Amino acid sequence: MYILGVNAYHADSSAAIFKDGCLIAATEEERFTREKHWAGFPALAISFCLREAGITLNEVDHITIGRDPHAKFGKKIGYLFRNPDLILKSLERFTNSQKVASLEQEFMKLDHLEAKHLKNKIHNIEHHRSHLASAFFASPFEESAILSVDGSGDFTTTMIAVGKGNKIEILDSVNFPVSIGLFYTAFTQFLGFPYYGDEYKVMGLAPYGEPKFVDKVKSVLKFLPNGLYNWDKRFFVQPTKAGFKYENNMPSVGNLFSNCFVKVFGTPRQKNEALTQYHKDLAASVQKVTEELIFHILIHLRERTGQKNICVAGGVAQNSVANGKIAANTGFENVYIPSAGHDAGIAMGSAQYLYHQVLGQPRVAPVYSAYTGIKFSNEEIESLLREKGIDYQRLSDDTLYDIVTEKLIEPGVVGWFSGRAEFGPRALGARSILADPRNPKAKDLLNEKIKRRESFRPFAPSILKDYVGEFFTRTDDVPFMEKVFPIREEKRSLIPAVTHVDGTGRLQTVDRDVSPRYYTLIEKFRQKTGIPILLNTSFNENEPIVNTPQEALDCFLRTQMDMLVLENCVITRK
Repeated sequence: MYILGVNAYHADSSAAIFKDGCLIAATEEERFTREKHWAGFPALAISFCLREAGITLNEVDHITIGRDPHAKFGKKIGYLFRNPDLILKSLERFTNSQKVASLEQEFMKLDHLEAKHLKNKIHNIEHHRSHLASAFFASPFEESAILSVDGSGDFTTTMIAVGKGNKIEILDSVNFPVSIGLFYTAFTQFLGFPYYGDEYKVMGLAPYGEPKFVDKVKSVLKFLPNGLYNWDKRFFVQPTKAGFKYENNMPSVGNLFSNCFVKVFGTPRQKNEALTQYHKDLAASVQKVTEELIFHILIHLRERTGQKNICVAGGVAQNSVANGKIAANTGFENVYIPSAGHDAGIAMGSAQYLYHQVLGQPRVAPVYSAYTGIKFSNEEIESLLREKGIDYQRLSDDTLYDIVTEKLIEPGVVGWFSGRAEFGPRALGARSILADPRNPKAKDLLNEKIKRRESFRPFAPSILKDYVGEFFTRTDDVPFMEKVFPIREEKRSLIPAVTHVDGTGRLQTVDRDVSPRYYTLIEKFRQKTGIPILLNTSFNENEPIVNTPQEALDCFLRTQMDMLVLENCVITRK
């Protein structure tokens, strides 16, 4: 049985394909369009998935869409009844929903099918149920509590559930517009980061401040006795009124903070205005309150379900700082977060929900690999390099690992393009830029030569799985770089380039069985330096992560990285 899952007409559009419940391929449309958070119909991602499966659209048994325009319809009508001035704005959203409800035309154009072949194949799966499924059904847990939490989707912003075997039981939810995700976005905008998806900048800024304004920030929210929450609506512009837009398939959110917000928190920072200590302290306070609210939800969820395992998905599940503290603060023992916890993951989750929950099919092996995207052979790469007149060497694996590690130690910056691209927002050793974590100047070097991003944002350590306890105060499998842990105090001076200002690191644990080439590279570096870690950041320059050898070459040529590795082909800057 083939199931194609799709996230369409929503931020981070994507596609995933399964055969008998096992994931064959998954990728985001932005990797092909080269537009971050692209929100249209994922035609290129779908075509890629079909090629990987070796089938046509006509051979797909089911198509799932991770969104259901009919979900909570009565709640939506009630919301408009209470807010009649929002009807015009809602009509714009309705138009977008109608695109989701009638996708037949797009699929027909994609594979020249007749409508009759699609009519009974397409299934709408509610947004948060798709998130829940993407986490639980991919996890190793037979039973688990589950949390989906984000900005909004299908008129829900938070959903709690429990999973047992191949079934998920929904326990409760928080209705739009009350949203921890939009709460965080409002403060992100106030702090001068206006673009869709900028929330991670506040998370990176927070350790430079002190949480001096926790009480003031917390007054915006209401922690409820049932483990959920509400907010003081005086502080927010109605999200529908502020506007969710998808102009040219690019998502944007209008200003969410109100005049009341400004009266309490002061003048909003402008985009290019200097960051003051107040801004840093406010960021620290917002992060602290967000963590407290997540823990509040999870503590009650653990008590309600009696589960020791927790699966988390949704945009807020990208808050790796909070994720790293869940086990220590909620009573849950084991935490699973998928590689694409954000909205791209609902392509995967909607298909899993249909296969297990609706069709009653048994669970399959857990997902520990995010390498589900496109790959290229050495022969394809050599053909490109010869066509472009680029000098290169094709090396054996042993020689390659030796030369690359020598360049890193030099110190140099290396673009590393290997195997299948990752599914999700993190580079995990398939499309990565690498540097020596011991080099105290590596962070500035990367920002100067390549990344050109804010200086307060940290770079991540990829660490061999067996050495986590030696360098971090907590030991856990973190395959998708989804958690931040404290680095042992005595080790921080050894790896300054990946130690954030608060002594933490957003680690990726590298498993030999999951990432054999990346593991071997880091092991070679360890043999030479004694350090089982590489600095790892995404292979891009203010664009989506590179997907093809051509894009990797373009990024190499327009920046100042020292070496480019495309599978076994090596290009060195002279």
